[in-house]
Amino acid sequence: MTLQPHPTSPLGPVEQIVAHFERVNRFRLRARFELRGAISQVVWPASVLGGRADDLWRTTCFEAFLAGDAAYWEFNFSPSQQWASYSFDAYRSGQRQAAEVASPAQLELEEHYAELEVTFERPPGVSHLGLSAVIESADGAMSYWALAHPSAKPDFHHPDSFVLDLP
Repeated sequence: MTLQPHPTSPLGPVEQIVAHFERVNRFRLRARFELRGAISQVVWPASVLGGRADDLWRTTCFEAFLAGDAAYWEFNFSPSQQWASYSFDAYRSGQRQAAEVASPAQLELEEHYAELEVTFERPPGVSHLGLSAVIESADGAMSYWALAHPSAKPDFHHPDSFVLDLP
C-alpha cells in the first residue's frame, strides 16, 4: 500500500512510502515502512535503547491507528527504536497510555532507501486500521503521509483515515 503525502505537505526528500501490513497471530501485528528518495536529507532520530516515549511524532515517526466500535488506539514507532501507544474513548478525547506494546526494529538505511519494521500488540475488538508517517526534512519542513487524507489539514485521528479492514 502506498502512503500519500497530504496535499498541503511541502515537497521534501521522500518520494515514496510503501507500507506492508500483516497479522502475525491473533494478538500481534506487523508493519513495514519502506521509503525511497534523498534519504540523507531526512532527519532520523538517534538510535537509543528503545522503550516507551512521548512526543515521537514531533520528528520523523511512523504510526498505526486502530479502531474498534467507538474507541481507537494510536501507535507511534520511532526510527530511534522508541515507541508509544495510546487509547482514546472517542475522536481526540479520553487519551491515556495504552497497555499494548510495540517493538520497532533497527532502522535500515541506504543512500536512496530506508526501511523500518515494527511489531505491535493488537488491541481487543479492533476492526479497522490506518497507517501514516511524519517526515522531517533537514531544512525543518514536515510532511504528513497516510493511506487517506479525509480532511483539509493533516489529521491521522480522523475516523475516515482508518481505511483498512482487519481480518
